[in-house]
Amino acid sequence: MLQQTRVEAVRGYFSRWMNALPNIPALAAADEAVYTKLWEGLGYYSRVRNLHRAAVLLCEQYGGELPADYDKLLSLPGVGEYTAGAVASIAFGLPVPAVDGNVLRVAARLDNDFTPITDAKFKKQTRERFAALMPSDRPGDLNQSLMELGATVCLPNGAPRCDDCPIQHLCEGFHRGNAAVLPLRAAKKARRVENRTVLLVRCGELVGLRQRPKKGLLAGLWELPSLDGHLSPDELRAVLTEMGWSVRKLLSLRPDKHIFTHVEWHMNGVYVELDAPAPALTFVTPAELRDAYALPSAFRSFVSVLED
Repeated sequence: MLQQTRVEAVRGYFSRWMNALPNIPALAAADEAVYTKLWEGLGYYSRVRNLHRAAVLLCEQYGGELPADYDKLLSLPGVGEYTAGAVASIAFGLPVPAVDGNVLRVAARLDNDFTPITDAKFKKQTRERFAALMPSDRPGDLNQSLMELGATVCLPNGAPRCDDCPIQHLCEGFHRGNAAVLPLRAAKKARRVENRTVLLVRCGELVGLRQRPKKGLLAGLWELPSLDGHLSPDELRAVLTEMGWSVRKLLSLRPDKHIFTHVEWHMNGVYVELDAPAPALTFVTPAELRDAYALPSAFRSFVSVLED
């Protein structure tokens, strides 16, 4: 859950998850609808699918337990070098580094290194550097100390608290006056913008949903149906009629925007009231939508209309 998500955002999700799926066998046996619903709102849904795949594999190969072996941990779906290193060192006391973005930032400032921290060579050098420093006794403490230093003192975005840093005397970035400008990051590619017309479809008391394809963005999740582009009411009515929908009423909803890693959705919402269920949609009650269907947070503002 903490991959690319802040601790504050995760706390409530973690408690609900552990109450519902308290161990690896429970997750391995869970239906997709259950674990994706528990994950609803956290985003990056490939994480939860990898988590389930890993749980199944652990039950098949390791009796439902995590192996105390770095390479075996690294072989699990969704587990990279950082996660494997953190679990191996903190849970099992293995002398393996756990290098996340916080640790990379500390390393760049310590050495006054202007190599972008996303550079694969820099990451490799940093792992090797801290691997050589790993104590045999409680190596997890060193990893957690470095992560905590980066998270609370050696802060990102030009605001390091150098006066509070216990290793300030070792920091070349501080001594050369560069701590606030380090680390460098490679220039990000501009996100692609997609205009969409999102439909909150009602037929009587029911709400119409559509399941996304099994691959690609938001793979396999349920969503409010949408159409490419920002359609005028006349254009939308014509398109829906051609699709075989019996439209009784159209009402504009407040526009919204949602940002994914590589794409940005600019969404015009439309409330669509039908005389009969539309083909290719699944119709559910608002209670079922709330309790049983994992809906991406991109649609949250439109679904909130149901609560008004």
